[in-house]
Amino acid sequence: MSVIVIGEVGINHNGDMEITKKLIDVASFAGCDAVKFQKRTLDLVYTKEQLDTPRESPWGTTNRDQKQGLEFGTEEYSEIDSYCKGKGIEWFASAWDVESQKFLRRFDCKYNKVASAMLTVRPLVEMIAEEKKYTFISTGMSTMQEIDDTIELFKKYNCPFELMHCNSTYPMPDEDANLQMIQTLKERYKCNVGWSGHEVGLQISVAAVALGATSIERHITLDRTMYGSDQAASLEPSGLMRLVRDIRIIEKAMGDGIKVVTKAEENIKQKLRPVNWR
Repeated sequence: MSVIVIGEVGINHNGDMEITKKLIDVASFAGCDAVKFQKRTLDLVYTKEQLDTPRESPWGTTNRDQKQGLEFGTEEYSEIDSYCKGKGIEWFASAWDVESQKFLRRFDCKYNKVASAMLTVRPLVEMIAEEKKYTFISTGMSTMQEIDDTIELFKKYNCPFELMHCNSTYPMPDEDANLQMIQTLKERYKCNVGWSGHEVGLQISVAAVALGATSIERHITLDRTMYGSDQAASLEPSGLMRLVRDIRIIEKAMGDGIKVVTKAEENIKQKLRPVNWR
């Protein structure tokens, strides 16, 4: 099974469809299997007080202005759907509320996603599980009991899923990766486990594959200096290309764990190994 590589566009599109298409182009060219977005109904996800908080942004002076500027609707997602189909790349989104999940049902996406922040929101998680689509479940900020409860729900609805080990800091300090959790989660839940990374470099994501991660999700951007809270923890195009290349190399190198003498070794063996050594 090939590692699923997901380019997390998230809100790095900055509300601009041209930037969005360029990011899809980058992910497609790099060899990603899918791109992911985020969908929110602002008045359900945030309180009025939160939305009215002063905040300077390219779209205005309040938190609401900023978040509305980053939110796509039917027209934009229809365009994303069409563009991704033309590029031959999957797309999906993490819903942050029930209405957003209902919205996403308009599109025939292959995957669902439970964001780390939403893992304990039972009505939303149950709605996702009911759809029975293959679902990536990020586990950042979560206790083992909270993960237990979520997995129980997915098993109840017989919904296929894959956990994603995650640390929800942006960017994440290298020492907080705790990649050994990939194996811990695999052993506990008997399921595929990926890595949703918010680190700056490539090494941790590459190591995650070597440790058995079955999917890798990384935020992507055209330029880390662009406006946005997620940009600093994102991969620029050249970094994404290197990451996908390295993941595919590691997949080939992992092998099956069975000791064999390869064909290439046979000739070397004839030359180097003594036959009548005494």
